[in-house]
Amino acid sequence: MKSILKLMAGAAIVVSMHGVALAQDLIVGVSWSNFQEERWKTDEAAIKAALEAKGAKYISADAQSSASKQLNDVDTLISQGANALIILAQDSDAIGPAVEKAHDEGIPVVGYDRLIENPNAFYITFDNKEVGRMQARAILEAKPEGNYVFIKGSSSDPNADFLFSGQMEVLKPSIDAGKIKNVGEAYTDGWLPQNAQRNMEQFLTANNNKVDAVVASNDGTAGGAVAALDAQGMAGTVPVSGQDADKAALNRIALGTQTVSVWKDSRELGKNAAEIAVELASGTDMDKVANVEKFSGGPKGVEMNSIFLKPLPITKDNLNVVIDAGWISKAEACQGVKAGSVKACD
Repeated sequence: MKSILKLMAGAAIVVSMHGVALAQDLIVGVSWSNFQEERWKTDEAAIKAALEAKGAKYISADAQSSASKQLNDVDTLISQGANALIILAQDSDAIGPAVEKAHDEGIPVVGYDRLIENPNAFYITFDNKEVGRMQARAILEAKPEGNYVFIKGSSSDPNADFLFSGQMEVLKPSIDAGKIKNVGEAYTDGWLPQNAQRNMEQFLTANNNKVDAVVASNDGTAGGAVAALDAQGMAGTVPVSGQDADKAALNRIALGTQTVSVWKDSRELGKNAAEIAVELASGTDMDKVANVEKFSGGPKGVEMNSIFLKPLPITKDNLNVVIDAGWISKAEACQGVKAGSVKACD
C-alpha cells in the first residue's frame, strides 16, 4: 500500500512540475491597434511585467491603425507560436475572422479594452458608460448651460458609442429642458488628435466660436479640441473632458485648459489581461476566471465573459491622486503651472 501511495505522490509531483513547465513555455501575443497613443506604452509595460512574473513570453505587433494589417498581424503572432492572444482591435467587426481562426486552433483570445463582440473572446475593459457619465458630470458642473460640442471616438470602436451613451444619460435632461444645446457632434476617425482638431475647428467656424463646452471622449481628442480652441484664444475658458490620464492631459488640467481626465489605471488593466491570457492558455474555461461577469450590452447583444475595472475622474482638486500613485511625476504634471494656483503643485 505504501509503495502505491509513493507512486501516486510521485505522479502528482511530475504532473505539477509539468504544469509549471507548460506555464513557463507559454507565449502570449499582443496585437496593438496602434502605438501612437501614449497610454498603450503603459499598458504594454504592465502586460510584460505580469507575463514575466508568470514565466511566459511576450511577443507583439503594431497594426498602425490598419484593420487589414491587424488581421495579418494576428496570423503572424499565431505562426510565431502564440498560445494566447490579447487583441486591442482597430475595428471590432473586421477582426472577427482572426478571432475565429484563433479559436479553431485552440488559441484563447482576450479582447483588450475595446469590445470584440464574439463569445470566443474574453472581454476586459473599464466601465466605459460610467467613463462617459463621469466626463459629462464634470463638464455639466463646470458649464450647466450653453452650446455643447461632442468630439466622439472612432466609429469603428464600440467604446465610442458606450461613452456617448453614458454622456447622454447625464446630459439629456438638460438638453430636453433647453439648458444645453448640441451644436456639433462627430466621430473622430482612428481617435487621432489631428482629426479631432479638424472637427473642432469646423464646429467653431459653424457656430462663430459660440461654443461653451466640449465633451471629448479621450485625452487625444481632447488635445485636438484644445489646440483648436487655443488658436481662437479660447483655451482655458471652455471646459473640455477626456480620459486615460495621459501626461499631457494631466498637465493641461493643472494649467486649466482641460477640465477632467477619467483615469483608467491601465497598469491594472494590463496586469489583469496578461494573467487571464495565461490562465486561459493553461486550460481554464472563460466562465471560471475569477470575478468574471456576463455582459451582453454590445450592439449585437452577444453574451460575453467579461471583467470591468473601475475608473476615477481626475480634476485639479484631486490631481494629487495620480501623482501619489506614481502615474506621473509632480514635475511633469505641474510644468508651467503658476505657483499657488493648484494645490497638488504646491
